[in-house]
Amino acid sequence: MAVIRGTKPTRAVLIALKRRIKVAKMGHNLLKMKRDGLMIEFFEVLNQARTIRQELVEDFIKAQQSLNMAKATEGALAIKSVAFALQKEPAVQLESRNIMGVVVPKITADSVQKQMFERGYGIIGTSAAIDEAAEAYESLVDKIITAAEVETALIKLVEDIDATKRRVNALEFKVIPDIKDTVKFIGFALEEMDRDNLVKLKMLKGKAQRAAKAAEAAKLAELAATKKATAKAG
Repeated sequence: MAVIRGTKPTRAVLIALKRRIKVAKMGHNLLKMKRDGLMIEFFEVLNQARTIRQELVEDFIKAQQSLNMAKATEGALAIKSVAFALQKEPAVQLESRNIMGVVVPKITADSVQKQMFERGYGIIGTSAAIDEAAEAYESLVDKIITAAEVETALIKLVEDIDATKRRVNALEFKVIPDIKDTVKFIGFALEEMDRDNLVKLKMLKGKAQRAAKAAEAAKLAELAATKKATAKAG
């Protein structure tokens, strides 16, 4: 029996502990509901992460192939020249959203995928291979941003699920059992105190009864002695 240290076996403490059990059970049920909800969200995000990771690998391979084709067609120097022609870099915006009480990032970016005339290099002086490579890498960057958002959300969910599991287990296997054991201990202690008090009351009652009988006997003896003395005097 794991009794909470320093607990005094009084009725007031017993009432407070019974209330505490109700609160702990309510918290335990709410945390279990939260844990189950987080698990559902986790598997949904996990499926998204798997899909995005697969698409990310495919986009990376496609971008590399497009770049190699552009290098073979135009040469590495022309590719570098086109890369330096970029005028507007993507603007990444970081916000947050709430999933079952877990704050996860929401990442958005502007000007990632551009129109041909927005890329800064001349249309006439380049070939379709460069356009395809630029488009492939723009798609890859867009996918990387989405993957960063989803995988960060996945990490946050895992951390909160672990923390919630620890709280649920602590309540279920430590806090609530300890309070119940303490309630039993106080109940036994109060019953023992009640029995002791009952024995003391019976002893006091018997002592009082004996004292009353002795007083009555003394009074009767005194009365008899008075009558006897009166009879002799007459």
